[in-house]
This record gives sequence, C-alpha cells and structure tokens, in this order.
Amino acid sequence: MLSLAIALSASPALAQDQADAESGSDNTIIVTAQKREQSIQDVPLTVSAINGEQMDKIGIDEFDELSAYIPGLNIQEQSANNPGFVIRGITSDSGSAQIAPRVTIYLNGIDVSRSRGSYFDLFDIDRVEVVKGPQATLFGTAATIGAISVITAKPEPGFSADLRGSYGNFNLYEGRAMINVGNDRIAGRIAASYKKRDGYVRNIAGEPGTTSARTTANNQADLNGIDQFAIRGSLRIWPTAESTMDFVFNYEQQRNPGTAFKSGSIAPTGGTTSPFTFAELGGAPADLSRAILGLPKLGLNREVYDASVTFQTPMGGGWSLTSITGYRKFDSLETFDADGTALFFLEFAEDAQGEQMSHETRFAYDSDRLRGFFGFNVFHEEGTQAVPFLTDEGTYISCAPFPAFAPVRNNVAAALGVLGASTCAALNSPNPARNATAILTRGAATVLPYSSTFTNGGKNTVYSAFADLTFDISDRFELSAGVRYLYEERASTYTAVQPGSQIFASLGVRGVSLLGAVDTAGQVFRVRDNFDAWLPRFNALYRVTDQVNVYATISKGRRSPVLNLSASATAAGPVPNFTLVAEEKIWNYEGGVKATFGGFSGSIGAFYQDYSNFQTSFFNQQGQTVPVNAGNAGNFGVEVEGALRIGDNVRLFANYAYIDAKIESPNPAFQDNRFRLQSKHKAAAGIDVTLPVGDSAELFFFPTVTYSSKQFFEIPNSERLSENGYLLINARAGVRFDEGRYEITAFARNLTNEDYLIDAGNTGGAFGTATFIAGEPRLYGVQVAAKF
Repeated sequence: MLSLAIALSASPALAQDQADAESGSDNTIIVTAQKREQSIQDVPLTVSAINGEQMDKIGIDEFDELSAYIPGLNIQEQSANNPGFVIRGITSDSGSAQIAPRVTIYLNGIDVSRSRGSYFDLFDIDRVEVVKGPQATLFGTAATIGAISVITAKPEPGFSADLRGSYGNFNLYEGRAMINVGNDRIAGRIAASYKKRDGYVRNIAGEPGTTSARTTANNQADLNGIDQFAIRGSLRIWPTAESTMDFVFNYEQQRNPGTAFKSGSIAPTGGTTSPFTFAELGGAPADLSRAILGLPKLGLNREVYDASVTFQTPMGGGWSLTSITGYRKFDSLETFDADGTALFFLEFAEDAQGEQMSHETRFAYDSDRLRGFFGFNVFHEEGTQAVPFLTDEGTYISCAPFPAFAPVRNNVAAALGVLGASTCAALNSPNPARNATAILTRGAATVLPYSSTFTNGGKNTVYSAFADLTFDISDRFELSAGVRYLYEERASTYTAVQPGSQIFASLGVRGVSLLGAVDTAGQVFRVRDNFDAWLPRFNALYRVTDQVNVYATISKGRRSPVLNLSASATAAGPVPNFTLVAEEKIWNYEGGVKATFGGFSGSIGAFYQDYSNFQTSFFNQQGQTVPVNAGNAGNFGVEVEGALRIGDNVRLFANYAYIDAKIESPNPAFQDNRFRLQSKHKAAAGIDVTLPVGDSAELFFFPTVTYSSKQFFEIPNSERLSENGYLLINARAGVRFDEGRYEITAFARNLTNEDYLIDAGNTGGAFGTATFIAGEPRLYGVQVAAKF
C-alpha cells in the first residue's frame, strides 16, 4: 500500500492539467462518518459514499440498486418486509424479534435497523454513506460490521421544486415531487414518491383447469410487483445564524403483491420448475386466508411512521452540541406461499410490529491539533413477530417429509399408486381424485383446514456512553482512539397455539401438532438478562502528500447475545425451552490508500476480520428462525474504488471487491462454509457522457455494468441453493433543456434480460420443498422531469 501511495503521489501529469478544478471536483464528497464534516479522503476509515445527484444520474431509488455500486455492500430485497443488508458478508435480515441486527441502518442519525422496519424508499436524498468495519463509537451497538447512513435533503432558503414522472413495462407508473420554501430563519420541504408496477413473475393460481382451482377460486396477482407510497415533511429553523433545528416526519406504506417463492421440485400446472418461468402459488381459500392469515391473497400490507428532531449549535471555544431524538413505528403483515406450489400446503403469514425510540446527546470539540467528541445514547425497542400457519391436513401430512407421518403418508401413496417419495408431486394435479384429505377421511371431506400460530417477542434497552479523540501528531500524521461502553437489558417472550390434528385424532392418536411445535396452553413464557461490553477503535492517518493519504484501523464489534426462547413438552405440561446464544465478537484490522488529484479520486483498502461465536441461523421444521453459534470465522478482503473525470463531458467510475468470508468452525456442518449472500468477487463500472447541443441543451448517456460471482443462499452451503454468478447491464440516456431544468430520460435495467436469483431455500427448504426467487428481468421505460 505504501508503494502504491508513493506511485500515485509521483504521477503529476493529471494533477498538473486539472489542479485548478480540484476544489470543485464532483469526485469530492463531504461526509460526516466521524460526526464532523470531512472530505471522504480525510476519513481514516473505509467509507463509500454517493450523493443525491449521482443517484439520480444512475437511476438509484431503491436499496438493492444502491448496493451494486458500493464494493463490499450487497442488499437483497425479497420484499420491503424482508430486506437483507450485507456488509462484507455479514447479513442482517432475521425477522425474529429476539435477534439483534448486525448492520446499522441510520436515517438522519436515527437507528432504524430492525429488519421489518428498516426498508424505506430512497427519494429526495442528500447522500448515502456506507462505513465498513465495526465503528461502535460512531454508529452504536448494532454496527457489528458496519453502517449505512442515509441523509435526506434538508430545507433551504428560497423556493425550489422538482417533479418527475415515469412509465415503463410491466405497467410501471412512478411519480416523485418535491417543493421547498423558506427564508434565512425558517424553511420547509415536502417530498413524496409513488410507485406501482405489476409483478414480473406470472401467477396462474386459481385459473380454470389448474391444480390450485381445486381448493381456491382466488385468482392471485402476478408476483414480485410494487405498490408503494411515501411522503416526507421537513422543517428547518435557524434559532441563531449558526444553530439549526430540524424536524423530519416520514410515512411510508406498501400494498405489494406476493413474493415469488417458486418451488424447485414441483412444477405449476403445464409449466416447469424454473424460477424464470410462470408460477402457481395458490395460497389458501380467500375466506380462510383472511380469517387466519389476515389477508385474502398473497401480498404485503406495511406501514411505517418515523419522526426525528435534531438540534445543533456552537457553544464557543471550539465546542458544539448535537442532540438527536427519534421515534419509529412499523406494522407489517405479509402472507406468503412457503411451498411455492399450487397445493394448499405451507401457507404462512408474518405479522411483525415494533417501536423504536432513541436519544443521543453529543458534545464535540475542534481545534487546530485536537478534535473529538463524547456523549451518551439511550436506545429502546420492543416488538413482536407472529407467524400464523394454515394448511389442508391431508396435503400437509402427505407432503411434509417427517418420519412420524410416514405410515399415514404411505396410505395416500398406496391409494394414488405411487412410491412414497412421489406422493406430494402426485397430488399436484388438477384431477379432483388426487386428493389426500378425501383419501384419509374416506370421502368425508375434501379440504380439512388446520391452523396454528407462534409469536416471539423482544424488548431491548441499551444505555451507552462514548468518547472519541483525534490528535494531530504533525501536519501530516494523526491518531484517533475511541471507546463505547454499553449496558443492555434484553428480554424475550414466546407463546404458541398449536392444536392437534383431526386426521391423527380419527386414527386414535390425539394431540399431534402438525408443525411439531408445542402449544403453550395460553401461557406467555418470558426470559430476561443483562449484558455489558467495551468496544474500542484505533485509527491512524498519514498524509503522504496533499493528494495521497494512507490509513490503518483496528476496531472491535459485537452482536448482542440471543435469548432464544420457545417451548418444550413435559409430562407436567409445556415449559420454556431457553438457549442463550453467546454474543458474537469480531476484531477488524484494515488499512488502505486514498488519493485525489485533478479529476481523479480513488481508494484501495484491505482488511481481515476475526470472529468468535459466529452467529448464524436456519429455519426449523416449525417454520421458526433458529439462531446457532457456529464457532469461529475469518474474512479477508480487498476493496477498490476509483472515479476519473476526462474534460468537462466524460466521467468514469469503477469499483471491485474481493471478499473471502467463511466459517472456520471444527463442526463439520459449518466447516469452510462461505457466508451467505456474499460473492467472492463483485465489480461495477460506468461512464457518464454529456454532449452539449446548442446554448442550453445537452445529450447524456450513462451505461453501467455490474458483476457478481457465485454466492450461497444458505448455511450450511448447498450447491443447489447457490447462484453461479451473473452480469447486469443498465443504461440511462436522454436530453436536458434550459440548463438542466427539463429532462427526458430513457432507462433500462438488466438490458440483456439476464436470468439470476436473489434467494433460494427459504422456509420451504425446511419442509422438503426449497423455493427460489428470480431477480428482475429487463425493465425499461421513460422519465420526464422538471426543476423550478
């Protein structure tokens, strides 16, 4: 790295030609990763950032689009209810209220990391910063491996407005609007976004002649569509010329159709098991689905409310004060077909609700040689995850691959004239005679609904104090050190309603819960415990020249212990089944080079991460997420970013990440397993070309290409549940008029219509029918925009 720094500093040609333009380079982004405004080059951490203007040029308005252009970041969106945020191979996507997140998601300085409440639309954004590596003094307790910080655009003095409308294939309709009004004492801003798009996976469920028509006439919408609305109101007050008070309120809702969990073993009527062809996700009959699962069809109903107040003021003598208070509430109900087939087999819902409240007070000091901050934070959250389940008893007993069901399943197989292993596939027929419930009840019933539910809950309160100090040893060398002490109170709850099977009762075996979970007999089991930790960080930055910096950092991260609570059966009745999953610890070591000269800016960094008590999870046969301690793990990686402006009309960028992340546990179930959702190689590149036409118009063309190598979707790894890698090409082109006030843009994503997966395995994998979710096909359209 030092050799590279010297080589970069000895390359004066480009710097000489464009030295005058350096201060105004669009490659220079100001970030606040260290709680003060700095050029990204001067931050002794591995930080990636993208501002709102760049996001508009590329066409980024969703989290998964953002991750393609930031090395070491992968964001998977099964749905708005289940996003997976991955930094350097570490995933934070569990919906259990008992499990802490690993990756911190910050919205205007407020922690919104709880998985089911963390998704939000990216519109009217000032910038997004991605800080990699544990940075507890900067981003709090959830930043086990990094943080994603989103800063929305703030109100400004004067009047401005921005209107955008889009239309595209799959009946895409999108509208965005912003209006800003204010003076130098008070300013307000309102921004809104609406997007509706049909699903890109056709769903034939309920159509005449299909298998699903046997149990439901409930025609389902096509899958993986979007129907969402968001609005944000912001108010900025200047109590004094140098003080600001910001009030921000967000509301967001989704009414999306179902997610395409398509079975990889049982095909839809007249189709194939390929996830890239049509599906037949039948769901349950509408009346039962509404009564038991909460919605009549597959889909998502989600609402999020968010409010924050931020006060900043100088205090004199180099001191300043920042106070941030936030509240967030989410209510999300999603119904999904976990078996991915036409059968009335695994119909689930997830009803997740939660509240988060936080406050932070931070005092900062800034002088010529010494900078730092200290303060305290209080964070409280509580929530529940209820999982209702609905099935047809005969179908479930015939399809669930559990040994206890084998004798009954064999009766169905014999009646159908098939081998036992083929029973479920044989039921997948439009022929009414192939009906397991009718066979097992001797024609007394064709559908025998069975329902159950379990609910886990979590409550977490964290009190922490932090301090961070940076000292300039010389004009070129600075050292930083910081620590956060935290004390947390954690509590978990669990209750379940698991009735016995009517079919097994008719055979003389009573009290058989089809999911195998234990009924808690109306009891709510509870467990609580307290924990504390010290989390330090150490950083060094050396300015080789005015254009080239080298840095090194050591930091410690932590994921909270899990109070994993369920129920067990005893002769005396149900009792709590409690397992303490130890806290996950990580030591992170990294260093790199950052350079900016003329029209070029870039960085290269390398890291090694050492994990103990590595936490992973899997779905058990009750459809529950079970956390486990997988032992030790290691992660080595290299991340490279670069951008170059050539003249006034051409800008190029590229990035690459090599991440070798795997579990080192001696347990053969996990030994050498790669982290899920993490490619070993990932890269992106693009070129932004602008061509003036006349005095006030210009043509622009912005193609980008992204590549992701093989990744596994589950731990333990399985070749079947993996993606071999893919390349995507996106492009935007159009014309701007009147010095950029008006714009017409044609856009396309996945221009070559590449087939790729975004997930595999899922809940159905625990029941012998792994499901697969296809990524987006070619999406294209046109956008018209106007600024005032």
